[in-house]
Amino acid sequence: MVVLADDMIRAGLVPSLAQPGGNITGVSILATELDGKRQDILMEAVPGVRHIAALGDVNTTTEAQLRALQDAARARGIELSINQVSSRDDIAPAIDAAKRLGAQALNVLASALLFNNREIVLQRVAALRLPAIYQWPEVADHEGLLGYGPRIVHIYRDIIARQVIKVLRGTSPAVIPVEQPTKFEFVVNLRAAKAIGHELPAGLVLRADTVVE
Repeated sequence: MVVLADDMIRAGLVPSLAQPGGNITGVSILATELDGKRQDILMEAVPGVRHIAALGDVNTTTEAQLRALQDAARARGIELSINQVSSRDDIAPAIDAAKRLGAQALNVLASALLFNNREIVLQRVAALRLPAIYQWPEVADHEGLLGYGPRIVHIYRDIIARQVIKVLRGTSPAVIPVEQPTKFEFVVNLRAAKAIGHELPAGLVLRADTVVE
């Protein structure tokens, strides 16, 4: 079986990336490790920000990871509030609560739940005029303001497709190493920025791999 997961070891799918050893291989995004990078980008995207929020999935982001994000924000004199969800119905109220408590920007943490329900997130942040960053560049290709991470299409085309071919040719998943993406893309959506009345720093826009206008 070839699967895609945020962290295959922490999810208990494999004991080792190099030696899966069972009937599963695939791609371990380790997307939560990029949450801190996305937080840094978000801080730069909102000059003078004093309070940001993280929208997390209780089944994906650990307490240790949340503490690390808070410590990193605190080191820069910025308050980070944590808003966690466990179901689709929690998402909109959590974003509303973040805004109500004074958050000036939102880091949408790595989560299959949040990605699969991204339309809810996009609608709420647009209604609240809240700058937000997402784990997948594809979200910023459409309505999201900022996106940083690997592209889903590249993961399936460049890695998973190759692994599936090996399995179909008779190679056991046990000996096919779990891979991690090596290409990351930063997307800025100026159309989304205009819609919420937010002006992004020129230097940040210039660093983007893709700018949607």
